[in-house]
Amino acid sequence: MKLLRFGEPGSEKPGAIDDDGRIRDLSAHIDDIGPAQLDDATLATLRAIDLKSLPAVPASIRRGPPVNDIRKVVCIGLNYSDHAAESGLPIPEEPVVFMKADTSISGPNDDVLMPLVSRKLDWEVELGIIIGKQAHYVEESEALDYVAGYCVVNDVSEREFQIEGTGQWTKGKSHDTFCPVGPELTTRDEVADPQALDLWLDIDGKRMQTGNTSLMIFSVAHIISYLSRYMTLRPGDLISTGTPPGVGLGFKPPRYLKAGEVMSLGIQGLGEISQKVAVHPGSAKV
Repeated sequence: MKLLRFGEPGSEKPGAIDDDGRIRDLSAHIDDIGPAQLDDATLATLRAIDLKSLPAVPASIRRGPPVNDIRKVVCIGLNYSDHAAESGLPIPEEPVVFMKADTSISGPNDDVLMPLVSRKLDWEVELGIIIGKQAHYVEESEALDYVAGYCVVNDVSEREFQIEGTGQWTKGKSHDTFCPVGPELTTRDEVADPQALDLWLDIDGKRMQTGNTSLMIFSVAHIISYLSRYMTLRPGDLISTGTPPGVGLGFKPPRYLKAGEVMSLGIQGLGEISQKVAVHPGSAKV
């Protein structure tokens, strides 16, 4: 099942995609798609609904983040060996963990705002995991049972903020709009193997990133189990699992985003999202 939220920011309604690819309004059945709706029992109830009996929604309507009230975004860095190489960093022996602020979350096709002082804005297509039930000290063999579903994430990064000066990855990853998520939450029953998915990213139609989740250093199951040793994962938490090579930082010389450019990215079976790089409205004051 593919679940989404549609409407203006702060007023999104729950929806689902029917077999013909049309958006259907789920408002008569649930108030929203958030932590309370991600358990297996609720998802099974939603799956049993005849979606074609529900009101259709125009395809042109804005989509919000597919899950409301995501309380934390946990990210894995350098999870593809060839991306570590292009970043000039060693292959990690255990997952590299950092956070993005929840205020960075935005809709799948919303604009990405350049920070007021930004010279090194970069892109990263990543497989996102949405947790469906509380996970703490989870065995790797059982870890996928804690997944509600998967989505596409653009881990937008400002490399100067991230690496130079005092550095700090979280600082370079957390500006508003730096975490576009969507286009839907694809429930885990529709993803036979999360380690067999193609992913890609284009800038203005030119392919920049191509990869497959089979090339992850640490698998989805390993990541969930590993994180659950250090923090409780709760329903609605988002885990972003790392990016393949082809980011702007890895070009020689580096190639960073410019205002007006469009990032289009997708993952096999999960859909495609797209963001235009927009000038921050406060830039004229700087």
